[in-house]
Amino acid sequence: MKAGRRVRKPQAASTAASSPRSVTVTPGNPRSARPRPLREARIRPSSFRAPARGAGTADMAQAARALWPGGRALAWGLGGRLAPGLPAQSPTGFAGAAGGRVPAATARKGSPRLLGAAALALGGAVGLYYTARWHLHAQNLLAKRSATQLSLSGRLQLTLYQYKTCPFCSKVRAFLDFHALPYQVVEVNPVLRAEIKFSSYRKVPILLAQEGDSMQQLNDSSVIISALKTYLVSGQPLEDIITYYPPMKAMNDQGKEVTEFCNKYWLMLDEKEAQRMYGGKEARTEEMKWRQWADDWLVHLISPNVYRTPAEALASFDYIVREGKFGAMEGAMAKYLGAAAMYLISKRLKSRHHLQDDVREDLYEAANKWVAAVGKDRPFMGGQEPNLADLAVYGVLRVMEGLEAFEDLMQHTRIQPWYLRVEKAIAEAPQ
Repeated sequence: MKAGRRVRKPQAASTAASSPRSVTVTPGNPRSARPRPLREARIRPSSFRAPARGAGTADMAQAARALWPGGRALAWGLGGRLAPGLPAQSPTGFAGAAGGRVPAATARKGSPRLLGAAALALGGAVGLYYTARWHLHAQNLLAKRSATQLSLSGRLQLTLYQYKTCPFCSKVRAFLDFHALPYQVVEVNPVLRAEIKFSSYRKVPILLAQEGDSMQQLNDSSVIISALKTYLVSGQPLEDIITYYPPMKAMNDQGKEVTEFCNKYWLMLDEKEAQRMYGGKEARTEEMKWRQWADDWLVHLISPNVYRTPAEALASFDYIVREGKFGAMEGAMAKYLGAAAMYLISKRLKSRHHLQDDVREDLYEAANKWVAAVGKDRPFMGGQEPNLADLAVYGVLRVMEGLEAFEDLMQHTRIQPWYLRVEKAIAEAPQ
């Protein structure tokens, strides 16, 4: 070193990376039992604070020092400063640090490649660390949520009045099974319907829910699902929740009076609960849209397809009689007379809903449209687990299992992988 020349040593920087902030979720206040107009929740995007300038590079420099003997050279490349506590070391590179004598020119020539390789390796290690940390955090949240849901579900005694082969009833069973809600099933005779004579509402499904001394009757498959999901997420009394879904008399396209339910695709959650469940307004809107699509379009493709030909109609009624609640004489009459009647009715349904001559094509288009909406980057529309739209579409399609229409659907569309994933998710739901 020449006399009179001073070398300025790099100054150590004392910085620390900002740690992720924990989020504390507090239960929402119970709503009034009185129905009131809905207001769309404003959901604020989650805030994210970047680490202070220099904090990330200091931490990476420390990691480099721990992973490689020549980490000090990498520390210079990452931030030009050294983290405190690192001993002085020659910046000649990894080979020089290992003990070999390397000419200065050679070290300078090879150091960019070595630094690049080291940076890639370090980046992968950091990425794996944060991926594992995120995964553990997600598992903890899932465990806490499951424990809360099990605690709430233990307060309910549920009885489902149904036709097993009804797509709307199948939707409700898919929801109950996925959420591990225990329930009893009462199969209703579709001719006499004596099992639901207690109810002025004469359709199925009907769900009786007893919570303590309070017994509530929930009608309509989408209302049942929305009310129970609101209960599981918010913990509000079910007696209060059902007041948000008031029945309303209306006239259908044929001039017949029908009962409709307001707000039936909405979950009655406060802002924090909605944010915790959906993460954003778009996910909530998407779920509601496709739940309604399943009710307004997909379900109307079932009958025209399972009763498409006389042979298919007979096979469908054979299945209905086996699974339903019929007497011996009723079963025989239903199988043959019902099959003939439904074959003719299916032609009227085809005209009413403006279906193609080959109704299979409408079924295939609907299935592929759903698959395209789910996309390739997520296993379910709900992301890593089925949401209410996934369960609704699955429940509607499931009633065709064992029939020719179902086999054709699996073979001629792209829906089978998604369908099997939902089936597995329901089967593996904690009991």
